Amino acid sequence: MAQCVTKVELSISCENLIDKDVGSKSDPLCVLLQNVGGDQWAELDRTEKIKNCQKPEFSKKLLIDYYFEKVQKLKFGVYDIDNKSFDLNDDDYLGGVECTLGQIVSSKTLTRPLELKKGKPAGKGTITISAEEIKDTRVVSLEIEAQNLDKKDFLGKSDPFLEFYKQSDGGKWQLVYRSEVIKNNLNPCWRKFSVPLQTFCGGDFNNPIKVHCTDYDSDGSHDLIGSFETNLSQLQKAGGSSLVEFECIHPGKKQKKKSYKNSGIVRIKSCKIETEYSFLDYVMGGCQINFTVGIDFTGSNGDPKSPDSLHYISPNGINEYLTAIWSVGNVVQDYDTYVSHEFALNFNPNNPYCRGIQGIVDAYRQALPQVRLYGPTNFSPIINHVARFAAQSVQQGTAAQYYVLLIITDGEITDLDQTRQAIVNASKLPMSVIIVGVGNADFKAMEFLDGDNGVLKSLTGEPAARDIVQFVPFRQFLSAPREALSQTVLAEVPKQLVSYYKMQGWAPVKLPGAKQE
Repeated sequence: MAQCVTKVELSISCENLIDKDVGSKSDPLCVLLQNVGGDQWAELDRTEKIKNCQKPEFSKKLLIDYYFEKVQKLKFGVYDIDNKSFDLNDDDYLGGVECTLGQIVSSKTLTRPLELKKGKPAGKGTITISAEEIKDTRVVSLEIEAQNLDKKDFLGKSDPFLEFYKQSDGGKWQLVYRSEVIKNNLNPCWRKFSVPLQTFCGGDFNNPIKVHCTDYDSDGSHDLIGSFETNLSQLQKAGGSSLVEFECIHPGKKQKKKSYKNSGIVRIKSCKIETEYSFLDYVMGGCQINFTVGIDFTGSNGDPKSPDSLHYISPNGINEYLTAIWSVGNVVQDYDTYVSHEFALNFNPNNPYCRGIQGIVDAYRQALPQVRLYGPTNFSPIINHVARFAAQSVQQGTAAQYYVLLIITDGEITDLDQTRQAIVNASKLPMSVIIVGVGNADFKAMEFLDGDNGVLKSLTGEPAARDIVQFVPFRQFLSAPREALSQTVLAEVPKQLVSYYKMQGWAPVKLPGAKQE
């Protein structure tokens, strides 16, 4: 399938970060922002946080679409994370750099000094960004365990984790994956993981791979247990009843002791190469995206006839609700013919569908003088309403229908617990929920539902199967170009759609490149 754009993967590492923590080192994370017009920046992705480290090499790669014909201004910000909140405004800034994606791609590897602000260096801190074009959609899935690892901790056993490095151009080793830490265990079994084939070995099955097995220490002074070298061709021999085993060798111990055998055995239980489908593969393969709009007609919005009301239509014919419907709907309507909503805005419950976004806007304008606003503000009914359609479509057992619910609200919510449950239930279905908050209310409840601070859980503690909610406060986009809101609001949908079908193990209805009857 012809890709509309090129996917580029960015690897990030830093050196000599300034130290903001008293008594320990900083806990850095790197965030990637893209300029969406004027002084507006939208977050595209962020790395993991690494504890107590002034020279981090981040394992999580940052993905970005590269358009040759556009100047894509990027900003990389490094923060010291000292809390669990997703918001970075309450974290110490360790420095950043602005550049274009074109500069990174043409340099392949770019090293720049970090700045606290323009012209003010962040100590001797530097950031290195390496770019690689992703041409291969296959992924490597591995299951790994180890036996009889060396005991490294004085009072306990060892807390082992794995790191995989590929050999890049010039012989340099580049980190491609870091596993979770398994506490106090000399015979660990790590959870199954997947890495894009190109990230893992550059698509070359014979490219050397170095594996480190290391004992984790919370102060950042990790101890090497042992390492070995292999390649994907060797790893691939694992599967079924045949395991592939490697001796973990500690170079220092090997030199000192003649009787030294190894520091444990790492066993590959399974290694599979799988195809990873993209959002475009699904859409072009016949997946229909169904768009539903929920408009908040509750009393807290104020009387639509009063200029103080969020539903008041100004002399130039707009309000925040209309602007949000237009900017988000304009993008989505290309993938959907009809748009529907709970409580039929066109007063026809038997056929609540509107023809495109203009149809919704017309229905909204006609409904305003005829509705009386009242409370409470319940989100769960409309989420459950769309979820019923999504649940019916699952019966087909194919990637044919996906549902996007846009809720535009002033943020007051009365059924938070029921809404949490509704979202957790919906996370197992082919649907996404976008919430746009209008007005100047406190949107803490909306941010909580977004789940960026960790996995959203229902009242009974059941976690969401995947992240399906994206919340955006409209006020951040008042002076930005209209497309900035739609870009930010819709940024998560492709990822969420792919994550659902991947969870189900469903390929596109029509496979790319397959001959159609």
